[in-house]
Amino acid sequence: MGTSAVNSGEQMDRQTRILDAAMDLLSRHGISGVSMRAVAREAGVALGLVNYYYDDKTTLIRAALRRVDEHDVALVAPDPSLAPDEQLRAALRRVAGADLLTTRYLSLRLHLWALAQADEDYAQINAAAFDRYIDGLATLVSNANPGLSWEACRERGAEIVVIQNGVWLTALLGVDKASIERSIARTEQIAFAPAPD
Repeated sequence: MGTSAVNSGEQMDRQTRILDAAMDLLSRHGISGVSMRAVAREAGVALGLVNYYYDDKTTLIRAALRRVDEHDVALVAPDPSLAPDEQLRAALRRVAGADLLTTRYLSLRLHLWALAQADEDYAQINAAAFDRYIDGLATLVSNANPGLSWEACRERGAEIVVIQNGVWLTALLGVDKASIERSIARTEQIAFAPAPD
């Protein structure tokens, strides 16, 4: 393996560690707990390296928002190995995955949502991410229920998101698994309801 490939891999690892550290600090302490120095300490890298990858705290938070956006889009990514209805069911169940129903992840979501309410730049990133997620859900709904118009698929996607966000928010309160299962079943009812006459 060439030196440039190793260096590129090391750079990606460092940049990932820095972003992971920022997201971890954000989930534990909110925006006030994220400083370039704190991120460097948490990531175990020099402050100069954090500044090399990210101009300031704002660009670091933007990168965190984009990482969450990528993760959300992956939740609704089609799986060509499954039939359309199974792809949709799998996506609807992913939001209740053990990796998402953690205090760290849910706290991070809450902080990012709050930032989107407080800052126009973050709000735009969040709104674009929300649209991509709804489009992903709508595509899965459309593939599984081809008799629906695109508008109806997006409406169903938006209705599903309300329930999914409720699952995430109430999971912090220790809601039992049976309640989460009922919520997932409700999203399936919404997604698979026949087209109105």
